[in-house]
Amino acid sequence: MQIQLINVAQKLPAWAETACGDYLKRMPREIAPKLVTIPLPSRKSRESSAHQQQRESTLILDKLAPGSWNLALDERGEQWSSIDWSENLQRWMFDCPRVNLIIGGPDGLSEQCLKACQQRVSLGRMTMPHALVRVVILEQMYRAWTILQGHPYHRE
Repeated sequence: MQIQLINVAQKLPAWAETACGDYLKRMPREIAPKLVTIPLPSRKSRESSAHQQQRESTLILDKLAPGSWNLALDERGEQWSSIDWSENLQRWMFDCPRVNLIIGGPDGLSEQCLKACQQRVSLGRMTMPHALVRVVILEQMYRAWTILQGHPYHRE
């Protein structure tokens, strides 16, 4: 299974790079996501949010292979527990050769990009910086793996 974490963002701060690297080192190769950062396109003066979203979506959609399972991180999505993450990871491992987890830019994902996704997940009602979202997703992926392995990292 190939997992891509597609992220529209500027360069991550050092603390986020360190945290992401730590979780990636802990994960087995078969589930460790490939990190794909799409540089945040510079905003042109008087450019609408919708136009910016469209430019970003074009770049995102170019990264999605046909037949991939695409999950959008979207504030209007379902809220998953860690157990939900593990159940979905297990399903992806059996049913999906390619999975893309997509984090949009500051204006979110365009409707076109959301329609290309089979699932939408929200990390809650809080607003978070993109760097932190990436760390949280990698931690949840690692936690999901440990739940499936019966490892004591996750406690209920």
